[in-house]
Amino acid sequence: MLRLLVLPGDGIGPEITEATLQVLRAADARFGLGLALETQPIGLATLASHGTTLPDSVLAAARASDGIILGPISHLHYPPRDQGGINVSAAFRVGLDLFANVRPARTRPGLGRGHQPLDLVIMREATEGFYPDRNMHMGQGEFMPTPDVAISMRRITRHASLRIARAAFDLARRRRNKVTVVHKANTFIMTDGLWLRCVREVAQDYPEVTLDEIIVDACAAILVRDPQRFDVLVATNFHADILSDLASELSGGLGLAGSTNENAELCCAQAQHGSAPDIAGQDRANPCSLILSAAMLLDWHARHRANAAAGAAATAINAALDALLADPATRTTDLGGPLGTRAFAGRLAAAL
Repeated sequence: MLRLLVLPGDGIGPEITEATLQVLRAADARFGLGLALETQPIGLATLASHGTTLPDSVLAAARASDGIILGPISHLHYPPRDQGGINVSAAFRVGLDLFANVRPARTRPGLGRGHQPLDLVIMREATEGFYPDRNMHMGQGEFMPTPDVAISMRRITRHASLRIARAAFDLARRRRNKVTVVHKANTFIMTDGLWLRCVREVAQDYPEVTLDEIIVDACAAILVRDPQRFDVLVATNFHADILSDLASELSGGLGLAGSTNENAELCCAQAQHGSAPDIAGQDRANPCSLILSAAMLLDWHARHRANAAAGAAATAINAALDALLADPATRTTDLGGPLGTRAFAGRLAAAL
């Protein structure tokens, strides 16, 4: 049995989550995954009913599950934390220690927006860095000593740096044996200096993997000019967040960008994009990002739980989705095709 906790989220979340579940059910029927799905509300729905965007019961259910499907959230529209507005993504990454935010970017024929195709993965450290909601033991890492001065703290630790580096090198071994570490050590001498030293230390255990080092602004430029230089990029939280959006847009758009938050014990599938409340309920949202994220979750089970059926299902979902996207007549409207959310999911489920 594969017990998945399903959290539809806000905005277009319920629509693309239902589309993803339709595809997973088709994969279950073909590959015998033994799916058991438990759906719970979060976000604006529970803010209204429970006074919080993340009830304690949800985190408990997540810990007891075999994996999580997390829909987009409207964190920008949440009230302050002391009024119940908890950032669900941050709470999962920190509370469940899902330190590795894995964000692939791969160009599909006819859909790339850059002048060269991409095939890379950005490995993002997700539990610390410049994010004020996750870099302090108590309180927030952002404050205003006067009404005219705002200060934000950055936290980089040896522990977090070593383990995300090791995850990046492990991934590179399964790909093309190259890791690029992104930094700004010429300016952030202490924090990025520690970060670089940790990645270099881990590299000594992987002699077959080439380590390249690049300053973050140069990395952004080369992603546009020469993306084939990259295989696996490893970066701190803030840098990786920005670069992964750039890479995804160059490869075809955020609607095609799968993503997981994971460690060795648990994996959470989460679309890279936001909740897009402006098109919610209109059957216009591209569900590919969350579907691809769910396929990544299945692949995680193949690697970490020796679940061959999950691996076969992940491969089949990716192949079927690629086949649909190769034909303009079976693309979603944001990609110039005629299909809405439900129709695309139906076609993909039928293809399985």
